[in-house]
Amino acid sequence: MKITAYLKPVCGWSSGVRDVFARHGLDYEEKLITEPENYAEMVQKSGQPLSPCVEIDGKMLADIDGDELEEHLLRANTDGFARMEQT
Repeated sequence: MKITAYLKPVCGWSSGVRDVFARHGLDYEEKLITEPENYAEMVQKSGQPLSPCVEIDGKMLADIDGDELEEHLLRANTDGFARMEQT
């Protein structure tokens, strides 16, 4: 599973997304949107300017918080998430 997270350095929603990844041991690439090229990439891929955004295997979850991310992962029952739930 390839995960890219477009996050702010300090933000409650971004912290919630990081917490989900840490709690479940998911590897991800973090791109801080304080960097202009990362922000532009996020807007281009998501079609909107709000963060956090999380891209999982090419599917963009725009303007999402940690609870919504966790719900999505549980609904999608992706292999990586199913594996971590067994531990």
